[in-house]
Amino acid sequence: MTFSIVASDVEEQVLGVAVASKFPAVGAVVPYARAWAGAVATQSFANTSFGPRGLDLMGTGLSAQETLEKLLRDDPDKESRQVGLVDAKGSSATFTGKNCFQWAGGIAGIGYAIQGNILASEKVIPAMEKAFLKTKGTLSTRLYLALLAGDRTGGDKRGRQSAAIYVVKPNGGYGGYLDRWIDYRVDDLEDPVPRLGELLEMHELYFGKSPETERVPLTGKSLNQITKILSRQGYLKKGKEFKDAFNEFIGNENFEERADPDAQWIDRPVLKFLVKKFGK
Repeated sequence: MTFSIVASDVEEQVLGVAVASKFPAVGAVVPYARAWAGAVATQSFANTSFGPRGLDLMGTGLSAQETLEKLLRDDPDKESRQVGLVDAKGSSATFTGKNCFQWAGGIAGIGYAIQGNILASEKVIPAMEKAFLKTKGTLSTRLYLALLAGDRTGGDKRGRQSAAIYVVKPNGGYGGYLDRWIDYRVDDLEDPVPRLGELLEMHELYFGKSPETERVPLTGKSLNQITKILSRQGYLKKGKEFKDAFNEFIGNENFEERADPDAQWIDRPVLKFLVKKFGK
């Protein structure tokens, strides 16, 4: 009742899963990933033990295909299952049981596996593969655009309800303590995949980092824009210096890493966002 893609970027040591379904909170059931091990999507009467067990097996050095064979060997209901795996070395495997509801199937290549069941047509999986292979950029971007391509090609023939993306990399989590780099879910929405894309844009805005060439000095027009925002939002009060007001504002908006009150610059994408949000 779902379509998904699992994939890896061996060079960047990134692994992830993107998934959508006419099913509430699909992100709580299907996607699993662990740095240095692999990624798993378990769906169609999902055997959720495939996630942690699959990661444990790949973490010991077994390939995606070897792991898949071990998982299926112990499952009496394997013909109702669908699962995709990719390991940290980039090998992949996908399985669709003969009892999965049509249209159902999958495809695997170097660094990715794509699978789906109860799909609108057999065109969904190839559309996802094409988008994934032609897209440049981060793995999260490629995963999302593959998911979007499947969704716009028809996706789950029963309709739309939820979508999720889960991406890991070593020390990629907040503060560098965990491998969970990107973890966004849209649990119940009429058209969830585009909203998932908006959340990824938000993630990049808050946690990304622009090159120094994208730093805008707070002079002239940009200074005027920020000054008006600070005044309008009540930060720039009588007796309060611009730097202090700007520092408080940036902290409250969670953009400490995207601006420098002392050096008085701000990343261009953040300036654009703030002007759009507070400029009127």
